[in-house]
Amino acid sequence: MRSLIFLLGLLVSLPALGQGGVRIKDIADVEGMRDNQLVGYGLVVGLNGTGDRLRNAVFTRQSLIGMLERLGVNTRDQERQLETRNVAAVMVTANLPGFARTGSRIDVSVSALGDATNLTGGTLVVTPLLGADGEVYAVAQGAVATGAIAARGAASSVTRGVPTAARITNGAIVEREVPFAFASRPVVRLALRNPDLTTARRIAAAVNRFAPGNPASATDPRSVTITLAGRDAIGLIAEIEQLRVEPDNVARVVIEEASGTIVMGANVRISTVAIAQGNLTIRVTETPQVSQPGPLSNGQTVVVPRTNIEVDDQNERRLGILRGGTTLQDLVQGLNQLGVGPRDMISILQTIKAAGALQAELEVR
Repeated sequence: MRSLIFLLGLLVSLPALGQGGVRIKDIADVEGMRDNQLVGYGLVVGLNGTGDRLRNAVFTRQSLIGMLERLGVNTRDQERQLETRNVAAVMVTANLPGFARTGSRIDVSVSALGDATNLTGGTLVVTPLLGADGEVYAVAQGAVATGAIAARGAASSVTRGVPTAARITNGAIVEREVPFAFASRPVVRLALRNPDLTTARRIAAAVNRFAPGNPASATDPRSVTITLAGRDAIGLIAEIEQLRVEPDNVARVVIEEASGTIVMGANVRISTVAIAQGNLTIRVTETPQVSQPGPLSNGQTVVVPRTNIEVDDQNERRLGILRGGTTLQDLVQGLNQLGVGPRDMISILQTIKAAGALQAELEVR
């Protein structure tokens, strides 16, 4: 709990964004300058007996037979005799960066499809990577690296990481470019990563102060349109990306119940509210004692129960009052003085919201 309060206090003590702001390139993307997702289906060979069972993974068997036939090896007559466990069917995914040129290389991710247990040491054979339009944009091949450790003995086993998921650095070669004439566009739009009307207007105002002719206008909470009008598109956008603005955001409290994590925005405010927090704790302690008879007597050894019951109603905790307009720092300090932990703090915040005193969105995950 102390570490959580310290972290929240540290966030509050940081300098305000208004002193320097943030760059536009850190809060907005230029339309068209984005990645494209690619996907493909392939085979990983060379595994040390950790591949798919061909009896169970029919698609692996069919893919292996098809690959061998393309290489001139006929295995149709011996299809039932294929029992190798050195092959695994995998899905291959990659992100094609914007303006990637033919011949450049990109990283790919490889994930097992069947019942393969480990892809370590395998090699991905030539796999076409398709875009959403069904066209081949890259071809992947190379040795896979899982970064996982898996060891198995007769009685126990240990696994660290995920041995059925791997990566190939620079494992794909771009074969097709995504056409996009950025320099010849008359209008460019900036897309805000966190939509907000105030932030969009501040970006437009910053651009208009920098570039003559007021070329920027906020069209909606997510978009800012910039008219180039014969200007150098690359040079202008490069300069605009370095401009600094102060982004605005909605007051929000995010609660992760599974881990007990609480994150509060700087604009969170609390109306006047009184808080009392405490639980009834009953502690029962058993300390039985053994009673033995004297020497040469006819008595019996018996166990005498001894029970101690303690009741803690936490009556030392008092009712706390948070004044109206309480800031995030005041809220953190007030909850800290009440001596509540993260779990209790979650209940308090939910109750404050139910009472209508939390002037912020409450998001529980």
